[in-house]
Amino acid sequence: MKTIDDIIRAAAAAGAARLAVAAAQESSVIEAAFAAFAEGIAIPILVGDPKAIAAAAAGANQGRGLDISAFELLPAKDVHQAASIAVGLVRDGKADFIMKGIIDTAPLLKTALNKETGINAGRLASHVAVIQVPTYHKLFVLSDAGLNIAPDLSGFVDIINSAVSVSKVLGVATPKVALLAAVEKVYPDKMPCTATAALLSQMNRRGQIKGCIVDGPFGLDNAISAESARIKGIVSDVAGDADVLIVPDIEAGNILYKCLLDLAQAKGAGIVMGAAKPVVLPSRADTAETKLASIALAALAGRRLG
Repeated sequence: MKTIDDIIRAAAAAGAARLAVAAAQESSVIEAAFAAFAEGIAIPILVGDPKAIAAAAAGANQGRGLDISAFELLPAKDVHQAASIAVGLVRDGKADFIMKGIIDTAPLLKTALNKETGINAGRLASHVAVIQVPTYHKLFVLSDAGLNIAPDLSGFVDIINSAVSVSKVLGVATPKVALLAAVEKVYPDKMPCTATAALLSQMNRRGQIKGCIVDGPFGLDNAISAESARIKGIVSDVAGDADVLIVPDIEAGNILYKCLLDLAQAKGAGIVMGAAKPVVLPSRADTAETKLASIALAALAGRRLG
């Protein structure tokens, strides 16, 4: 896949997946679910307060309303019960993935990752974004820009594995993973993230991180520009052609992600990986295209996860 539109088309071609929306009583969420339904990507199951959902649907589409009579509606007394019901649908095989409605991210993920009643898969949950930007020659994956503040070594292994899984959903057989830092040399005392990158690269070479090529540390320019890598004398299969960018912490990731979308005319899609099935966490600030693409990406990734 070469564009965000390719993701949407591929999800539609694969057939509609079942989408459980937790606390669906919010107009923009209903609009996103409706768009996915109209494209043949998802069959929404709306969980929440029935009266509030009806009111949100009536107020959607710039006040013109949306007809959600074709959607299954499951009542919940509050957002926490809505999260529990939505997660239960996925756990029991009655839905393929989850989307956040008008509920905070933390309680939804806490419910989803509960080891007894959720869809915990024993991995660290992480935000995985797919980016299309005019200045790069292909789609790339960026992680983690939204959940983990300062991952440890084992956390980075899970983040890399989730990002690689998404890259493979895009059709990349052996993703090239660039571990980002401010510099491309290792300074363990002053810049610990560079040492972590070197360790992760060696773990990949020894087969502890599989199905990809991992290298770093890289400055962003070295990761995405072959000419920059050549000028600095960097010899690497990853440099200048990265499929996956792994950031050192949430500050770097969040700033890079927002710069790409808000300043670099990028298009994007984002999901949370790490559970048994993907979770879509739409923001009200997301464009309609981003929300639709995120649902499409989750539908495709959910199929890959089984």
